[in-house]
Amino acid sequence: MTIFDWLQIGLYLLVLLLLVKPLGAYMAHVYEGERTFLSPLVGPVERLLYRISGLRGDEEMDWKTYALSMLFFNFAGLLLLYALQRLQGVLPLNPQDLGTVRPDLAFNAAASFASNTNWQSYSGETTMSYLSKMLGFTVQNFLSAATGMAILVAMTRGFVRQSARTIGNFWVDMSRSVLYILLPLSLVLAVILVSQGVVQTLDGSQVVRLVEPVRDANGQTVNQQVIAVGPVASEVAIKQLGTNGGGFFNVNSAHPFENPTPLSNFLESLAILLIPAALCYTFGKMVGDTRKGWAIFAAMTIIFVVMLSVAVWAEQGRNPAMGFVNVDHRASRVQSGGNMEGKEVRFGAANSALWATATTAASNGSVNSMHDSFTPIGGLVPMWLIQLGEVVYGGVGSGLYGMLAFVIIAVFVAGLMIGRTPEYLGKKIEAYEMKMASLMVLVPVLLVLFGTAIAVVTPMGRAGIFNPGAHGFSEVLYAFSSAGNNNGSAFAGIMANTPFYNIALGLAMLFGRYWLAIPALAIAGSLVQKKKIPISAGTLPTHSPLFVFWLTAVVIIVGALSFFPALSLGPIVEQLLER
Repeated sequence: MTIFDWLQIGLYLLVLLLLVKPLGAYMAHVYEGERTFLSPLVGPVERLLYRISGLRGDEEMDWKTYALSMLFFNFAGLLLLYALQRLQGVLPLNPQDLGTVRPDLAFNAAASFASNTNWQSYSGETTMSYLSKMLGFTVQNFLSAATGMAILVAMTRGFVRQSARTIGNFWVDMSRSVLYILLPLSLVLAVILVSQGVVQTLDGSQVVRLVEPVRDANGQTVNQQVIAVGPVASEVAIKQLGTNGGGFFNVNSAHPFENPTPLSNFLESLAILLIPAALCYTFGKMVGDTRKGWAIFAAMTIIFVVMLSVAVWAEQGRNPAMGFVNVDHRASRVQSGGNMEGKEVRFGAANSALWATATTAASNGSVNSMHDSFTPIGGLVPMWLIQLGEVVYGGVGSGLYGMLAFVIIAVFVAGLMIGRTPEYLGKKIEAYEMKMASLMVLVPVLLVLFGTAIAVVTPMGRAGIFNPGAHGFSEVLYAFSSAGNNNGSAFAGIMANTPFYNIALGLAMLFGRYWLAIPALAIAGSLVQKKKIPISAGTLPTHSPLFVFWLTAVVIIVGALSFFPALSLGPIVEQLLER
């Protein structure tokens, strides 16, 4: 690595840390209904929406009503997405005259964007019309992200309130997430991206003449090239800020129209972790003890920095598959060095590894390089970060409520080990909370392992595997890890656009999203009814460095025990075989 690589990574972490407190405090004010600097502008819009929908902002819900409202709203969004794709051929804003999307692919895409996964089994510029992207996918980028943030806020109220039954109002929490947080940040980022050269237009694809004619595979002379454009900047902004990740173009943020400059690359990669990291401070602010939020943020950051270091080291070194080839992989004045297969020269190995680590630490899934071309150990890093449950920052809202499940487990186990009553933030952690937290941890594991097993033993699953041996297995394992944990990135070496994978991965996305969201709300519903226990000498400190270490260990141990056998059959054995 060069000094410039270290400086870029250091600057990235520094800016992220500096933004955590101000943004986190602002979001706490929003969710607590306090006045902010945007209230004069956004407040009337919020009240108008409530009036039109017949909603009372001060009317709250118990956890079951909150969960049913969330499920109903998300199901309606899924149906709308499916309908838009199936009717795409007869709807407007389709300058390329793209036809109807197949039923299995339409289901997969609808499940993907409704669940905040944004897995794409299709090429965006040749499959989806502008209307499908804007009214369907971009809108769901806002709403699916806001859903995760609303569930987190409801779970937080479970720790804050006592002897109560309600945890807030889903419609209010979701509306405020969109109006006060996601929409303003997306507008600012979109304008900056347009200034950097990210395209934003409703015109159709542009035909340009080639500087030098070429011959195609059939020997025919080609003088022109069709360049896809569209409303890209508006989609890219929320795809990053909402940890959505679905790209306008097939190669996502490796495309120069999505990510043209070093500044756009820095801002887009920063946007991935911005809200998830800041929500840690929001949590601490809302529960009345910011030290608790900083402790969770510290545990996330420790894992992130360690895995980032491994990824950068692996990608900056020699590709083990090229060990017997005389290729210069050293960084110098004329090249960034390292394993450059599948990477943009303008970003280099270090920035590619940084993006890959950030996008899989969060449930984002956007890419500026191809993870399938990473070294075995370099590819193991994003895969394992996904398999940890998307809790190292994680998705907006969903990452933190997933980490809170690990906090409950860590507190419970620590209490049993030292003979203290398990409690967190003054609330006793009992059998019901442990059952729900266990579901949140185990459901994605089961989805990933069973899905992978079915794919590699059935003819329909094996038919989509093009690479033999360990790497082919890694591609399938990564696909189900990504779907079951709502990430959306891929190794991209399998034929995923088949009825088998579209349906199997679509179901994994839905189960992976809602079988975690409902237990999270159930925990909130249980905790909100309990009285707080006064702090005593027997209370386990949950903001100390020791607890940060313990929480980190619990996350890593659960991830290691769950997936080490599968990883041994994939990237680990591949690394050993290529030595």
